Amino acid sequence: MTMEKVSQEEMLAQFQERLQNIVSENQKLAAKIKENEVTAFKLQGAIETLQYYGTGSEEETMSNPPEEESEE
Repeated sequence: MTMEKVSQEEMLAQFQERLQNIVSENQKLAAKIKENEVTAFKLQGAIETLQYYGTGSEEETMSNPPEEESEE
């Protein structure tokens, strides 16, 4: 295995380029995480709403009054 000789200036340029690429990728991933968090909160709210109305359909409301019991 032979070692490639690279000047310090070239190595510095390569490292700076790699660093910039990593920083850029991290920024994109952070934005994606924020986007996913917003979507997750919306889905959580929708799920809770559906669960509330799914179990709440048997509750007494003005449009769904309790059935009157007849006294015998």
